[in-house]
Amino acid sequence: MNNTLTAPLKPKGLLKWAFHLPRYLYRWHLGWLLGHRFLMLTHLGRKSGRRRQTVLEVVHYNPKTQECIVVTGYGTQSDWYRNIQVHPAIEVQVGRQRYTPQQRMLSAEETVHLLEEYQQRHPKVFRAFMRFIGYAYDGTPEALSALCSILKMVALRP
Repeated sequence: MNNTLTAPLKPKGLLKWAFHLPRYLYRWHLGWLLGHRFLMLTHLGRKSGRRRQTVLEVVHYNPKTQECIVVTGYGTQSDWYRNIQVHPAIEVQVGRQRYTPQQRMLSAEETVHLLEEYQQRHPKVFRAFMRFIGYAYDGTPEALSALCSILKMVALRP
């Protein structure tokens, strides 16, 4: 596999619509159904300053610190990621909890470690999801290394 990957294009049409569905669970106060596997991040648009909401998969949750780690599916082109670099996140909703988060951008080493861990816990889901959003991912260490050059992780905690 070629070790240079690029982030896939942002979703359009039906895929974009499907990615927005979990947001409605949170808006209808049913976000708790998603447990700690997903969270809703409220942030401000970097240009418009308008309030935005994005539902993200939690790749790691620490129940002691309540820290959630999320990944940019579309690399540094993910709007939510670009937004929180300009204006820190306003709110996180996860399970039945809401809080103003402290945010921390993870290092490349932390990202590699956590993606390896996640892939070991959910090998089929991880590979299928990477292909679903548009990465030519074959599960090899080289492919994981190439993914980590694109994907960024953010830790959010109360």
